[in-house]
Amino acid sequence: MAEQHTIHVDIVSAEGEIFSGEAAMVFAPASEGEIGVAPRHAPLLSMLKPGEVRVQTPDGQQHFFFVGGGAIEVQPAKVTVLADTALRAKDIDEAAALAAKQRAEEALRDRTGHITQAEALAELARAAAQLKIIERLRKLRS
Repeated sequence: MAEQHTIHVDIVSAEGEIFSGEAAMVFAPASEGEIGVAPRHAPLLSMLKPGEVRVQTPDGQQHFFFVGGGAIEVQPAKVTVLADTALRAKDIDEAAALAAKQRAEEALRDRTGHITQAEALAELARAAAQLKIIERLRKLRS
């Protein structure tokens, strides 16, 4: 039997499919910490926290995506990321992420607004994750 060297990856959100293709490795922000998934990985189902999903293709290229949470299902030959929201990292609007971070920080300080503390913390986590991805892409380009 030939050894399997790739794993099929689908990243989808309510807006539609973001990525579909073969990968040598997939990294995702699982609820208990970052996980790495290689071909023939044991089955796994986990919730995702806001953060970066990184797909390394067989040719060595890396593709970066932001997910705002969701779930990941791993089978030996397939990884499915069902994201609440998902964006290609290059499509993240830095100004919008900074503004969202500032709004969330103000809501946490103010506590009299219409947003709950849990909503503000969730928004802050999403914005911080987006900004972290932007910073990583800058470092890779330089």
